[in-house]
Amino acid sequence: MAIKCKSPAFRPIRTPMNEQDLLATVRESLAAAAVREIKMFGGIGFMLKGNLAVAVSSRGLLARVGKEAEGEALTRAGASPMIMRGRLMAGYIRVDASALDERAIVSWVHLARAFVKTLPEKKPKPMAGTGAGRSSAPRKKK
Repeated sequence: MAIKCKSPAFRPIRTPMNEQDLLATVRESLAAAAVREIKMFGGIGFMLKGNLAVAVSSRGLLARVGKEAEGEALTRAGASPMIMRGRLMAGYIRVDASALDERAIVSWVHLARAFVKTLPEKKPKPMAGTGAGRSSAPRKKK
């Protein structure tokens, strides 16, 4: 006989997703959008209209939710402010991998996508080392 627990405090233990499953779920969540993947932050960033929406790494998920949604987003499981090189990145939330399952990932991607849709489109930056954007004219000597 199985024991059923109806207590709202009871939650099944989550098994953290590995990075490949996390990537697959994010890709699936963004399948209908025109996204571009870029290596960044030790993982892969997903760009919508030239703006970072989410990034995936072995540490978890980075979601760009905007300053207005930041307070609510920080109340979610596993969420913490994004701090890079000692500086708070306002509007960005880091979500620990242990707090992510398919449902949570879809929810975070939805929140990030809704915010990024409000941003103006950015043109992609030229890739480093390609010479793109450089003039072919010889440099003037000083």
